[in-house]
Amino acid sequence: MNSKKPKPAEPGSRGYSATAKIALQEGAARVQEIHGAIANTAFDVLRKIPAVSGTAAVVETVHNAITSGVYAAIHHGGGGLLDVAAALEKRVPPAANAAPPSRLASNLRSAINGAFGDHLADSGSVLAITMALYQNGHPVALTRAALGQVWPQKGERLCLFVHGLGCNEQCWQADIKADPMATDIPRRLAADTRYTCLELRYNTGLPIDDNGQQLSELLEELLAAWPHPVAELLIISHSMGGLLTRSAFTQGVAAGCTWPQTLRKVICLGTPHLGSPVERLGQFTTAALSLSPITAPLARFAAKRSQGIQDLRHGPGRHECTSHVAWRFIGGSLSDDPESPLSKLVGDGLVTPESATAHEPEGEGDSCSVRLGSVSHMGLLNDPRVYQQILAWLDEDDGPD
Repeated sequence: MNSKKPKPAEPGSRGYSATAKIALQEGAARVQEIHGAIANTAFDVLRKIPAVSGTAAVVETVHNAITSGVYAAIHHGGGGLLDVAAALEKRVPPAANAAPPSRLASNLRSAINGAFGDHLADSGSVLAITMALYQNGHPVALTRAALGQVWPQKGERLCLFVHGLGCNEQCWQADIKADPMATDIPRRLAADTRYTCLELRYNTGLPIDDNGQQLSELLEELLAAWPHPVAELLIISHSMGGLLTRSAFTQGVAAGCTWPQTLRKVICLGTPHLGSPVERLGQFTTAALSLSPITAPLARFAAKRSQGIQDLRHGPGRHECTSHVAWRFIGGSLSDDPESPLSKLVGDGLVTPESATAHEPEGEGDSCSVRLGSVSHMGLLNDPRVYQQILAWLDEDDGPD
């Protein structure tokens, strides 16, 4: 399979400072365009008044000279300072045994990838995330030795957790101090069942189909390198991760890969199968901003959001449960009643229950989907009801040990 993979980062490629420089200069350019559009509108009115047209022309010339100088200073001055910071970044040697970045730094990088990940990958930025399995903040090589060292139990049952837009594998970690009832689903599942739980990190700004092809290739490599024959694969995905899993499975089957034959069940949490109303609103807002010369610069800036985000606009449609794989869906609602009119409108804040549980019924008494009330989109990651439902679905076959 030949997927479009990010360009490898080269010496001197863009880091945080260089990315900040681009953001500063892009932002300043858009503000300058808006400023110019507003000023042009005002001066256009004054030029049509004979008594002040001459004075207005002089004032406009002075105004343009001053503002051009100010924005040039921001563009070159701020850019120059960030160039110095970028040069300092390059002088920091990478340590082979360096501690992983803090959770804040990892989350910031993941958020940047969610917003502009396709641009980062195309430019070979060091900030572009490469898809990999992660353990304790470090990527794990797909070799028999590396996998055996990180997961010495060599289990026959694997469960892969796939995060959503702008996140990373750390989003599954529960903050017990903030919410004593929160459940760390990957760690609980590993403790309560015979599954070896693996966590994926990927660039959520890339097109979903590109990430799906990369995931299919990764799973093929993983099963070939796993130290013990894999009898069963389970995937639990949140939000965009469910669309990524669907794409990977479709492409893997079409390419004749072996891993789809090992896949037993997929559980999707808050996945926008029918699209996200938030991204549709974003597209509508971008189109509306384009209608005015004053707000058009903001529309151009908004249009730069990643293809991964734009792919959430409509979703792939209802899922047909026609393969040997059991597909299960959980939708959430901020409302206590997930069937209420309010729930159908706002859902979990990002995805409606209808979109999250859109599938073709398997038959009478179909139990492929569950809708939960009083839970947000991100709350699905650590909700104890979600974990209990996962266990119930696993118990359909042989139950946890």
